[in-house]
Amino acid sequence: MALPKSMRLSGHRTFKYIHKNSKRIYGNLMDLKIVKSNPNILRSHKINNGLLNFKIAITVSKKVSKKSVIRNKIRRLLQETFLKNFNKSNNHVPYWVLVNLKSGNFFNYENELLKEFQSLIIKSDLFK
Repeated sequence: MALPKSMRLSGHRTFKYIHKNSKRIYGNLMDLKIVKSNPNILRSHKINNGLLNFKIAITVSKKVSKKSVIRNKIRRLLQETFLKNFNKSNNHVPYWVLVNLKSGNFFNYENELLKEFQSLIIKSDLFK
């Protein structure tokens, strides 16, 4: 299942802001970058719906796999796991989260990938 549009991060200014101001949580397979949302950045893009929503972006570089089919499968797997754990009633503070996968072959290691993803989200105190 894909992320709803209201939960997707978009725009180069948004990603610059996250890279510059984020709290980083490192794992063996991936990194999380978390920052409180800044609706002023989205207003410049004339995006008015869901300015204070929780938003997430999952990036999978070509270092993981040259094949886009595999990269998209990994991205969809992480998005689906996130949506299963996400509960809007716990969405107190609007955060922006960027998930970066480190280089390596994760296609055969889905269980380890999901375990680390969940442990990093628990470490970040996004879900209580």
